[in-house]
Amino acid sequence: MKRVFAVSLGAMATLFATTLFTEGNAHALELGTPASEHPYRTAQNFALELRFSPYRPQIDDDKALTSKPFESTFGKKARLFIGLEVDWQVLRIPHFGTVGPGLGVGYVTMSRTVQTVSGRTSGDETSLSIYPFTAVGVLRADALWRDFGVPFVPYGKLGLGVALWRASNSAGTSSQDNVSGKGTSWGTDIALGMALALDALDQGASRNMDNATGINNTYLYIEAYWLTLDGIAQPHALHVGTSSWTMGLAFEF
Repeated sequence: MKRVFAVSLGAMATLFATTLFTEGNAHALELGTPASEHPYRTAQNFALELRFSPYRPQIDDDKALTSKPFESTFGKKARLFIGLEVDWQVLRIPHFGTVGPGLGVGYVTMSRTVQTVSGRTSGDETSLSIYPFTAVGVLRADALWRDFGVPFVPYGKLGLGVALWRASNSAGTSSQDNVSGKGTSWGTDIALGMALALDALDQGASRNMDNATGINNTYLYIEAYWLTLDGIAQPHALHVGTSSWTMGLAFEF
């Protein structure tokens, strides 16, 4: 995965540098996206994503394990992840798109009634809660939509992630051999997605909403992501990341 991260980083850096320093763009970078009259648009500097995803942590993928503790405790079913991301579109590359940092946070939890050795249901319940945080660089290529009216915006993200996690039971935070069942796991975050501009359905209503609220664009998006939280300089990190997909709504303003 580290090799994939390095290759992705190099590819995105090359693409960014090539676009940034072409003769036509080197002198025309803009801080944010200024307002315009024709067509009417208010200034655009941020994006907000509402994120919904199936999430199954990669705990059992740890090669140091000789069993599958997650599957034996919680089963194979993925749980619902709910998240939020805010991107600052600090630079606009004319006729290409925007570049800037983004911060994300989310939450997923899973629980199951404990089974006794005989297979009967006990009165105890075990649960695992995971709170992932991400810091990424975001490249959105919105020239098709802004320049040609084609309502598709591909994008990519690359950065770091960390998750706070807590395993608990009816008595509180779990522990074994005096080791507390909570901690942090660091890793990387890579994502590729495609957004559909819903403004194309009624551009007049879109301009009115922009004028009234400052929301420039509304998107329905789908994204594949690889949140590999298997520890950076952590010898015994719990692998609470996942490889999954997410979809939701995004707003630029």
